[in-house]
Amino acid sequence: MDSKRLYTPSRIKEILNHHGFTMTKSLGQNFLIDGNTVRAIVDGAKISEGDRILEIGPGIGTLTEELALRGKSVLAIEKDQRLKPILDETMADYDNVEILFSDVLKLDIKEEWEKRFGEDPVHIVANLPYYVTTPILGALFDLDLNLKTLTVMVQKEVAERMCANPGKKDYGALSLFIRYHSQPEIIRQVPNSVFIPRPKVDSAVVFMEVKEKDPALEKEKFFRIVKAAFSKRRKTILNALSTYGFSMDKQEIRDILNRANIDSIRRAETLSLTEFIVLSLNFPDEF
Repeated sequence: MDSKRLYTPSRIKEILNHHGFTMTKSLGQNFLIDGNTVRAIVDGAKISEGDRILEIGPGIGTLTEELALRGKSVLAIEKDQRLKPILDETMADYDNVEILFSDVLKLDIKEEWEKRFGEDPVHIVANLPYYVTTPILGALFDLDLNLKTLTVMVQKEVAERMCANPGKKDYGALSLFIRYHSQPEIIRQVPNSVFIPRPKVDSAVVFMEVKEKDPALEKEKFFRIVKAAFSKRRKTILNALSTYGFSMDKQEIRDILNRANIDSIRRAETLSLTEFIVLSLNFPDEF
């Protein structure tokens, strides 16, 4: 069976040559050619029988095939219309796969989600080009839907920023954004040698288990404070917040930091998610 699977290099080259398909660099098209990596991604995503899956960027269907074999159903969103004849061929034997051709950033995801999944819990799996990683994750986390997990393959450096801990050089606003919404971990390093064409950078797979929303925490307020704190990384938290343009003076901000039990001479990169949450809760509603 493996000799017929889409992740074999010979099978992929045969399909691409048959359809005269050429990869587009601007779309970040690099297709997996390694079965171990494909299986590891789906293992790490904890996909099992009965699961509903949303895949972003199926390409020629290499990962889609494995998801279809493991889960109940797959809705795959693909931006490149040129891949339609290829996906029609490669997914022909899988009646639990639906391909939707659209730009996920322009799509009404909520409408499509409710139409196909209803209130069922959904797992998202995606291979994201680095330049759309943050916008897509932002759009997905903003959905008020039953999202259980996200498993994304991204550029290695982006994965390290997503999962960085306080005090590390990679720790920043992206790290807090991810940790605010989920519990992330890097589950696999992916060398560039397992793609065609071979990209210049290595990748990594990040698994995120989505957290329940805290009704007491105002999201917009929280991220406004995080953005201000990291706007001047080299400054103390007091100076960064004081120079951001909030409608309060330095002493008022110092008092807020004291109430939150945060030393005003610390830098933003040393504060944990919990400390930023406490800080946010101590800020007034209007500032």
